[in-house]
Amino acid sequence: FSGILAEDVLRALLELQEKLAATTAWAPDSGRNVSLQDVCYAPLNPAQPGVGDCAVSSVTQYFQNNGTHLALTATQEEGKDKATVDWHDHLIYCV
Repeated sequence: FSGILAEDVLRALLELQEKLAATTAWAPDSGRNVSLQDVCYAPLNPAQPGVGDCAVSSVTQYFQNNGTHLALTATQEEGKDKATVDWHDHLIYCV
């Protein structure tokens, strides 16, 4: 895996998403700060969405937008063969 699917790029995307989710801006017409949850598409909780309710379309969603999930590994056995699987395998399986 290289380019956009390199682990360091995925981690940078997760960091950027976290920063964007925490961003606020002053809305003069509303007289208050607004944030992502005020403008996001949240189909499962449209009345009072939290940031976690916002629909995110990103490759990082395959890891629930969570760096800990990206770092997970597991041992996989098939017959006498044993191997360690990681985020590469998870992404291939999901896609």
